[in-house]
Amino acid sequence: MNRSAFYASVRQRASGIFGTSITQGQVNGCEAVLNEAERRGTPLKHAAYILATDYHETGGQMQPVKETVYASSKDRNPSDDAVIRRLDTAWKAGKLGSVRTPYWRKDADGKSWFGRGLVQITHKANYAKLGLLIGVDLVKDPSKALELSTAVQILFVGMELGSFTSRSLSDYITDGRADYVGARRIVNGTDKAEKIAGYAVAFERALVAAGYKSATKPALHGAEPISVPAVQAVDAAAAGSEPPAKIEQGPVPSGHNWLAGIIAAIAKLFSRSGK
Repeated sequence: MNRSAFYASVRQRASGIFGTSITQGQVNGCEAVLNEAERRGTPLKHAAYILATDYHETGGQMQPVKETVYASSKDRNPSDDAVIRRLDTAWKAGKLGSVRTPYWRKDADGKSWFGRGLVQITHKANYAKLGLLIGVDLVKDPSKALELSTAVQILFVGMELGSFTSRSLSDYITDGRADYVGARRIVNGTDKAEKIAGYAVAFERALVAAGYKSATKPALHGAEPISVPAVQAVDAAAAGSEPPAKIEQGPVPSGHNWLAGIIAAIAKLFSRSGK
């Protein structure tokens, strides 16, 4: 894959994503996703939508974030206590109408299960199940979801296996069609679906220009070192200002090898037949 061609495409003013400049942090984030996509043999259009989701959920920064951190936030890494205070304030003000239980408050072990990652996961059960899928103990240390290599694993597993909402990439994107608008349901209903679909088209164009090809080897689970090539980067303004989506309590398959995919698929069939 020609990485220079990829970055040349996403930096075009008309691309609708990074614009004419890109920071080293954004490059590092893209590289982590591209490396994982090539290792897994992810289909091109799946990779495009994964990149688009990453771009949207991180406000264009392509780096893991904590809940309550937006593209416009000056402090990109507030303390856990600061996040908890912000969520408490918003909840008491009635701004978190869909939340019944304040999941962000510390449990008996002093741990908080607020959103962390590229696509944010919340609730201890989701940390436990996604951690099992990727082979990382997120219950022992939930802050690991903020490590780029771990966050990328969560991003891929959640979207490929349907571990976020029971909807997966293969439900919307196949060889014959690419429903980039509908694919938003993999993460967060229809919120900003059209906008993210536009990002996916831009990333698809960049992947095609770069000669991206799906590898034939099977998906690899577990974090590996990320190799980042020397790509000149300059400061760029953060893209967008919408709050990132949070993955709340929901059905998440278990296992961390090829069997996990089969189990997830069977579970999804049974869950849908029961609706």
